[in-house]
Amino acid sequence: MLTYYTDGSASPNPGPGGYAVIHNKQPVALGSEPGGDITTNIRMEGFAIIAALKHANGAECSIHTDSEFWINVITKWAPGWEAKGWKKKGGEIKNLDIVREVYPLYNQANATLVWVRGHNGDEGNELADEWANKAREGARV
Repeated sequence: MLTYYTDGSASPNPGPGGYAVIHNKQPVALGSEPGGDITTNIRMEGFAIIAALKHANGAECSIHTDSEFWINVITKWAPGWEAKGWKKKGGEIKNLDIVREVYPLYNQANATLVWVRGHNGDEGNELADEWANKAREGARV
């Protein structure tokens, strides 16, 4: 089974952003908002999960993230939003472009999302954070 650690960064938030996917203690995907647009930490976290799912390419994997938000979006909220035509009670779905990309990828994948507490000494999470900041500054693999 493959193990990934993902993280996203924007500084200031919103501001320039970057995301990272770590596998075997090495970055395998680094990126940013298409076109280099101003972004948020939340968007970058979502793009990181998308990149991990694509990198796994259907192989069994665990994706470790410190984003409870994206775990909830993917596993709890998106099924209902999809059933209602990508609408939710009470207003618009923020970051719908990412939700509509990540949700089917996750459903077709053999992936488990694992929450880790951020900035708590977990080596994989710390590496993902470090590389997300480098990606925000332009680093790519």
